[in-house]
Amino acid sequence: VEVIRTEDTDPDVFDAAYQWVKDIGKVPVSCGDTPGFIVNRLLVPSLMQALLMVDRNDASIADIDTSMKLGAGHPMGPIQLADYVGLDTCYYIMSGWMEKYPTESAFVMPKCLEAKVKEGHLGRKSGKGFYNWNGDKCGDPVV
Repeated sequence: VEVIRTEDTDPDVFDAAYQWVKDIGKVPVSCGDTPGFIVNRLLVPSLMQALLMVDRNDASIADIDTSMKLGAGHPMGPIQLADYVGLDTCYYIMSGWMEKYPTESAFVMPKCLEAKVKEGHLGRKSGKGFYNWNGDKCGDPVV
């Protein structure tokens, strides 16, 4: 559980929150106030980089995902994960970050993501995104 410490966080409040996370049997991690904290600050830009590869026709959706599953040991590839999370969710996170942090080079919007959201193809939740979905079961990439 990410426990966030800002410049305004009372040290006693932070310590109590950190201990509470331990008390409920979870593992706390400390993070400063950065967009997305730790997990999403690393995850969302990496998902965008995978989609930028699609924009540039660097590799197919299936090959990008297979490469990250086999080469990096991920349980699913970044494009399948974006579909699973929701392409609209990815879009709105990145849009907000781009608006608030316009000089941050890691915050970019892939054209293929914009197109999918505009078409209403939001991934798992709509049954179609970069992949076809049947409930939580991921099918073949959309051609």
